[in-house]
Amino acid sequence: MARELIKGNVAVAEAAVRAGLVSYFGYPITPQTELLEYLSARMPELGRAFVQAESELGAINMVYGAACTGRRTMTSSSSPGVSLMQEGLSYIACTELPVVVVNVVRGGPGLGNIAPSQGDYNQATRGGGHGEYHQLVLAPSSVQEAVDLTTLAFDLAEKYRNIVMILMDGSLGQMMEPAELPPFQPIKTEVPDWAVNGESGREKRVLTSINIDPPAQERTNIRLMTRWQEIEANEVRTKGYYLEDAEYVVVGYGTAGRIALSAVREAREKGLKVGLLRPITVAPFPVKKIEELVPTTKAFLVVEMNNGQMLEDVRLAVLGRKPIAFYGRMGGMVPYPDDVLHEIEVLASGEVNFDEHPRDRWLAQMRAEFGTGA
Repeated sequence: MARELIKGNVAVAEAAVRAGLVSYFGYPITPQTELLEYLSARMPELGRAFVQAESELGAINMVYGAACTGRRTMTSSSSPGVSLMQEGLSYIACTELPVVVVNVVRGGPGLGNIAPSQGDYNQATRGGGHGEYHQLVLAPSSVQEAVDLTTLAFDLAEKYRNIVMILMDGSLGQMMEPAELPPFQPIKTEVPDWAVNGESGREKRVLTSINIDPPAQERTNIRLMTRWQEIEANEVRTKGYYLEDAEYVVVGYGTAGRIALSAVREAREKGLKVGLLRPITVAPFPVKKIEELVPTTKAFLVVEMNNGQMLEDVRLAVLGRKPIAFYGRMGGMVPYPDDVLHEIEVLASGEVNFDEHPRDRWLAQMRAEFGTGA
């Protein structure tokens, strides 16, 4: 199939349609709004359900109800909107429903701004809502990868009856790149044996997140954790670059990982043996892959568009066996490849004091360059 120039938000929307999306519920918020706007025309055109809800709270509860039918259901939003959805997402997780959520992350905290950010990493990878659950989180770094991961998201959501979040920042939602869209999948008409659809003459099915009896809630939580262990064992995805002989490894996801790759290539041209590990699933996190790199790596550099949220996952994987440095930008600011290259060069020079927390040196550097923020 031919590639076409397409905006990230629109590409995800069309990929969802082609993956068999039956119902979409959402609310406009920049920098995600084009996704909703595109589906507002596309879904009715195909005889499928589109509803612009009165709020994100309304949207996620509509998703909850639609997902109970076993049909492919999705919502999308951006940071503050996803925060408003957390209670509903917790209900969906406990009810064990397959749902896809797209978060096009913007600068924060608070209402913040509409610039690209990765400040929602902790919220996404730690569940976000109340209680004990995990959602599978996919982090694309290009429009093509966003298209591919959208199809995968629906398949994984159905396979594990789990929430799958596509975590992409505002720059990826807004950028235009050539991408190949997938062929149309047929709409699935068979009702899963757990779903409800109003059919008479069959055994009663009840879908709920209410477990008044504590032992019943504990059994549910054990089932959710057992399923997450299966996801951890089978669904971790990464992309590696120049790792075969790398003495220094940069770890970055999404747009930050993409920027880091440019820096890694420049460092290679200067003779530095540097590689890049780009997590595609940030939940579950690729702990084993990092563990495999520890013996041959002198030091790691984590690059993010936040204050070092994924950094903590890298530190847990490395477990103090090798030094770790960090570089990030916050509040909607995007690092330049030259910034990352400089950090790689400092790392390779041995000038970094690894007795302190990786964030301490970085924050001191940020204060010196940009002020205290007072």
